[in-house]
Amino acid sequence: MKNKVVLLFLGCALLGYSQKKESKNSVKIKPKAEFVAELLSKMTLDEKLGQLNLPSSGDFTTGLAKSSDISKKISEGKVGGLFNIKSVEKIREVQKLAVENSRLKIPLIFGMDVIHGYETTFPIPLGLSCTWDMNLIERSAQIAAQEASADGINWTFSPMVDISRDPRWGRISEGSGEDPYLGSQIAKAMVNGYQQHDLSKNTSILACVKHFALYGAPEAGRDYNTVDMSHIRMFNDYFPPYKAAVDAGVGSVMASFNEVDGIPATGNKWLMTDVLRKQWGFKGFVVTDFTGINEMIDHGMGDLQAASALAMNAGVEMDMVGEGFLTTLKKSIDEKKVTIERIDAAVRLILEAKYDLGLFEDPYKYCDIKRAKTDIFTSNNRIEARKIAAQSLVLLKNQNQLLPLKKSGTIAVIGPLADAEENMSGTWSVATKKGTSVTLLNGIKEVAGKSVKVLYAKGSNLDYDATFETNATMFGKTLHRDARSKEELIAEALKVVSQSDVIVAALGESAEMSGESSSRTNLEILQAQKDLLNALLKTGKPVVLVLFDGRPLVIQDENNTVPAILNVWFAGTEAGYAIADVLFGDVNPSGKLTATFPRSVGQLPIYYAHKNTGRPLSNTEGKFEKFRSNYIDERNEPLFPFGFGLSYTSFDYSNIKISSDKMNVNGKLKVTVEVTNTGNFEGKETVQLYIRDLVGSVTRPVRELKGFQKINLKKGEKQTVTFEITVEDLKFYNSDLQFVAEPGQFDVFLGGNSNADKKVSFELTK
Repeated sequence: MKNKVVLLFLGCALLGYSQKKESKNSVKIKPKAEFVAELLSKMTLDEKLGQLNLPSSGDFTTGLAKSSDISKKISEGKVGGLFNIKSVEKIREVQKLAVENSRLKIPLIFGMDVIHGYETTFPIPLGLSCTWDMNLIERSAQIAAQEASADGINWTFSPMVDISRDPRWGRISEGSGEDPYLGSQIAKAMVNGYQQHDLSKNTSILACVKHFALYGAPEAGRDYNTVDMSHIRMFNDYFPPYKAAVDAGVGSVMASFNEVDGIPATGNKWLMTDVLRKQWGFKGFVVTDFTGINEMIDHGMGDLQAASALAMNAGVEMDMVGEGFLTTLKKSIDEKKVTIERIDAAVRLILEAKYDLGLFEDPYKYCDIKRAKTDIFTSNNRIEARKIAAQSLVLLKNQNQLLPLKKSGTIAVIGPLADAEENMSGTWSVATKKGTSVTLLNGIKEVAGKSVKVLYAKGSNLDYDATFETNATMFGKTLHRDARSKEELIAEALKVVSQSDVIVAALGESAEMSGESSSRTNLEILQAQKDLLNALLKTGKPVVLVLFDGRPLVIQDENNTVPAILNVWFAGTEAGYAIADVLFGDVNPSGKLTATFPRSVGQLPIYYAHKNTGRPLSNTEGKFEKFRSNYIDERNEPLFPFGFGLSYTSFDYSNIKISSDKMNVNGKLKVTVEVTNTGNFEGKETVQLYIRDLVGSVTRPVRELKGFQKINLKKGEKQTVTFEITVEDLKFYNSDLQFVAEPGQFDVFLGGNSNADKKVSFELTK
């Protein structure tokens, strides 16, 4: 049907658009407002409710779509979109049902959890955030969008921007850590990467910021649990990344599972309408999380009809999986519990999103079989993924410059995560193809070269408890449990070590030990691996701990005994190469932590931007003081602070200056600091600026990140880094939830982590 437009339905022609089967050519249609209004006027109530219905694709397979229950609903106009369907062939087949079989030929949108890459997988989001490089983060989302769109996907349930300060919560792995300023910059970068400022491109996809709101602060760190906090804390600490995504033009928002002010977010009108739409001006549509409406029944909000009406009236437009809208809203309209005007407003937003994606001009815009064969998991994408992954790794310790390793001698690679291909991509890597990720063992072998002999032994299972290991290696991420005894596994490892010069111990979490529904109460390395590590240390051979994790772990013991620790998160399909690049010094590590590492789980939640109490601990950390805010059995400070990360070189901060010691509300200040590479390697340093508001109408944090720059310095090179401070950097929400900057004294700190000690001060005048 090349170069021909097929009019599939006369009504569609009257609306000014037509759908086509295989044509590559799009057709011109009316302006969005006019087009959507005319289409909406022709829809029945059932067809309107159908646009609000988002089922999971289930087990759709090519050739069977027409016989499924979902296909019947699609043909009846009772489905607005699908998710969890992969491959352009399947999506094309399903799209045909909508544009050829349904009465109004309205195309579907196709969503997927494209969280940190598609088939080319990047580091988990927490790892990505540790690059502190917005260009790299945006580029990772852009590549993900290019690959997903080539395979038929036009909507991603990402970015997740939930602030989390409690690593017991497993989904900290999916976000950008603890800080609202940094989280806001990353939210904007991710939205821009996915949507590319132009949804009409066939390489851009609709982003969905989640989970609105506060999902990252559940009580006890337990997933889906109650969240309860003041409005002032919401607006100052947890809302900023969501708002940043909205300001960046994100096309959709996903409601969170938790309650907000005693009302589940999915049914919370203050959240979805007053804040999101009226205060922030959000123009897109809101989708529930998986069965979010149905789950309000267990929250105690009534039956499915009541919960569905609550969600619709709150400002939710699309129902994921639950079909509460589809099956109950007609009755609620009859009973005047929901208005048709509200239904029309919801449908309009869904149709506008499809219009913006260009699906009315060309419903097969994302179904180019050729792109699917040429644009996914390309060698260039893998090269970029390797470079980005290397930037995400955080060097936590490097005693006596054990790292970088020499490309000579014999290296023993030991541990249950050393040759664990299925785990390299990390949690929420649903599109990654099994067998494509590079293990640490293989990465070391290739990067080390022929002059290095690499030996391997597993050494231990993930844990002694086989049931726990099964639960921690779901979704095909098996570690191939070894049936041998603890003694046999360690003996094999020690035999390998006896032939080696240095040990690389690959330990930590499996990929599914973090992520959704993976909350933990014990954040230490599992005992089976601890026993292995202790046996390795007793040999006297130098040990490098390559720590895999999806959250900050409690590694105080390891920090006391292991000479070098490289935290590698889960670095994606190119993980093995990227880690080896850093281990051997081909890449100098430059990652900086975006979530605080606690000394013990009892410190949680822990974060740098805390408030002072009326009885703060004195500056003598580590010393217990009665009637001060401290522990009897633990120090207050963390093991590794926010912003921390070592390099193979060293950086000196000096000569900090401020352009003036006073600034009015219309003025600007410049703060400069000289940073010098004083070590023996070229390296990158993230220079961080923190501000403390000394006196406020409400209590203020001890310091807040307000700027950062990542610079590259050659050996011996010095650079003057300049930051500009405006009144916007000083604003916060006061007790009346007004966004204000209050006159008074401010301290400015500059350095390489949140403990930065180079300080200048100024006064904001009236």
